[in-house]
Amino acid sequence: MRILPFIISTVITIVLVIALNTKWGAIPPLGKFLSPQQGFWQNAEATNYDFNQNLTFKNLKGKVNVYLDERLVPHVFAQNEEDVYFVQGFLHAKFRLWQMEFQTFYAAGRLSEHLGNNPQLVRVDREQRRMGMVWAAENAVKEMEKDPTSKAYFDNYTAGVNAYINSLTESTLPIEYKLLDYKPEAWSNLKVALFLKLMSKDLAGYERDLEFTNAKATFDVNEMSKLFPQIADSLIPIVPKGTAFSAPGVVPVKPTTADSLYFGKNTTIKAKELSKSDPNNGSNNWAVNGTKTKSGAPILCNDPHLGLTLPSIWYEMQLSTPTMNVYGATFPGSPNVIIGFNDSCAFGFTNAQRDVKDYFAIRFKDDSKKEYWFNGAWQPTTIKIEEVKIRGAATLYDTVAYTHFGPVMYDNSFTNDYTGNKAIAVKWSAHEPSNEGAMWFKLDRAKNYGDYEAAIKDYKCPGQNIIFASKNGDIALWQQAKFPARWQGQGLYVMPGEDSSYDWQGYIPQQENPHVINPASGFIESANQRPVDSTYPYFIPGNYILNRGRILAKSLDTMHNITPQDMMQLQNSVYSIFASEAVPFLLKHLNASNFDEKSKSYITELRNWNFTESADSKAATIFHTWWSQLQSTIWDDEFARVQQPNVRPDAQTLLEMLLRDSSLKYADNINTPQVETVTDAVNQSFKLATEVLQKEELKDDLLWWKHKNPTIFHLLRESLTPFARVGLPVGGWNNTINATTEYHGPSWRMIVQLSTPTESYGVYPGGESGNPGSKYYDNFVDTWVAGKYYTLWLMKENESSDKRVKWKMTFNNA
Repeated sequence: MRILPFIISTVITIVLVIALNTKWGAIPPLGKFLSPQQGFWQNAEATNYDFNQNLTFKNLKGKVNVYLDERLVPHVFAQNEEDVYFVQGFLHAKFRLWQMEFQTFYAAGRLSEHLGNNPQLVRVDREQRRMGMVWAAENAVKEMEKDPTSKAYFDNYTAGVNAYINSLTESTLPIEYKLLDYKPEAWSNLKVALFLKLMSKDLAGYERDLEFTNAKATFDVNEMSKLFPQIADSLIPIVPKGTAFSAPGVVPVKPTTADSLYFGKNTTIKAKELSKSDPNNGSNNWAVNGTKTKSGAPILCNDPHLGLTLPSIWYEMQLSTPTMNVYGATFPGSPNVIIGFNDSCAFGFTNAQRDVKDYFAIRFKDDSKKEYWFNGAWQPTTIKIEEVKIRGAATLYDTVAYTHFGPVMYDNSFTNDYTGNKAIAVKWSAHEPSNEGAMWFKLDRAKNYGDYEAAIKDYKCPGQNIIFASKNGDIALWQQAKFPARWQGQGLYVMPGEDSSYDWQGYIPQQENPHVINPASGFIESANQRPVDSTYPYFIPGNYILNRGRILAKSLDTMHNITPQDMMQLQNSVYSIFASEAVPFLLKHLNASNFDEKSKSYITELRNWNFTESADSKAATIFHTWWSQLQSTIWDDEFARVQQPNVRPDAQTLLEMLLRDSSLKYADNINTPQVETVTDAVNQSFKLATEVLQKEELKDDLLWWKHKNPTIFHLLRESLTPFARVGLPVGGWNNTINATTEYHGPSWRMIVQLSTPTESYGVYPGGESGNPGSKYYDNFVDTWVAGKYYTLWLMKENESSDKRVKWKMTFNNA
């Protein structure tokens, strides 16, 4: 009788072993995941964890010492140039491997391969491939590896990443691999290029060609120029107004058919880009020379505004070799210091907001997509079969045709609007061969303005405002990229693609890119505004942002005897120049006597407001709720006629329209028999706002930070909320210098005074470790929320006994 219980016990054991080692839907194999020896328990890191290591690798040519300070920031000292990138790759992988690889999967259109059969993810994967992301990266690798120095540096970085990957065991895998049940692949230079192309896509400017094409079918070209102006009334450009520009070196010719086939043709498009970049992607940077500072030395500041994630997009470190000693923010996934400073100078970046991606309507001969009509004949396409692997489902094979302009993004297999032979191809400057890494290899070693100017010429895409300051007193900024030279209006809408007449006819010469060097004002600033006034000889469409630049220009103009602490206050400013202009206008048109006492209390808050969008401000919540309702009241009826996808005029455009014309025609609701006025719209929107506010007041007292709920999500967003930081008490909005919104904002704050010695400060909302089980995962967040900074230590190796050094990693050659 004892045999039966034994058999039952054995069967149950076998079933449990199989069940616990099988992936069930989104649940990882629980046996491995819960295993004390291999599972998530192994990712818990003791608070006194010992990071000391002595490692040996045959790839190294010499010895490399890495000193980890109290914040886990590595200070890397290498005896030769190639070894420093090997160790950088190793450290990036050691602390951020899953993040690095996941971002390349997103770039390459491989999310479904690992995350499963989600229709939206599958569409994003197809979209990335149809945009030519991998093709662009392959073109970049060819260029990166042409230059022997660049190739050596990239190769060593890749070898360092792989050295760490090869050291991993089942138990030491980052927790995300265990949760998602897959293992890391070998790293490659292509993955570096994919990451850089992902950043290029994210920062390529929020182009609106498809949306504008739909709007043009409702509003004519003249009306479009007013609804979506390229130059705003309140513009303070990066290059001071009145600067004389040379005659253009390239003069593009507008096609003779433009008025009929382009501006005059009313077509609509249903295609919508799911993974479109965030319109808030921007940044602030500025520099002041010694005439405006207390120390007499230049100060450079930078705070790039990106999606806030855990792990952070940035990883802080110092790299030191015989030719370089540089400190700052690095991208896990790419070599170099991206934003930072060295012994001689400092440098930073903001997004240019320039449009470098255009769409062309093409005509296939038939459903095979093998030929398309171009320049009066059927031309062959290049067909690429994309193999989209989907976890838990059959592989999807997607046929993508490449044309003279680039890959066909939308056709009858990717959107139901493109039946028959219609299609849209995309042309993007990031498709062209480039080696952006070469700029940073040089910039990290720059000693003076000449080195900086030579370095930035390697930079092609996306457009960036690259600011510079040096210890010899120079300050400068170039808006740098390979920008197409456009005729007036080119690229605002989807263009005819049946001949070459609408193609780009050349690029703006490097020396004609907007730039400023040692201005008389003593300062330079950029905050994603248009770089130049209307006298610039090229048409430069973009999605420009105005108000942060206005605040910076007015603040820096009046500041003197500036210290780094003054710059900290400015970087954390939540003053809204937009609200300071909008609120008086709204109150002027509001009939306060028509509202109840609760509503009047909101009016009182606004009348007493100093226009700072602080975390505890109630007026900020009231204002934004009212303004949102006003935008809807004015635009809903007009844009209901416009085919989706569409985009509405931005807030600053509407405000300038109202300030310019108090009888604005768009205030009238075209769906009612009577004619509504601006006053009607203001009062109606306030009534709607009070209804929203009274409901919200019951739950959060209208405090601004609670209303917008700033959150730093894990890269997997809501699916891993326990790994996020939710409900951070941070003020500001996208139109204040501290541009923190719900999940977007200053991703790295840096202030560098180029005195002797250098005085520098920085912080980012995250931590050096990508492991949620480490105390170094998010330990900088509270400091960032408080608007405080860490001192950035540009260490010398003879300071290795300094108390700030907590651990040492030694890398030896075999």
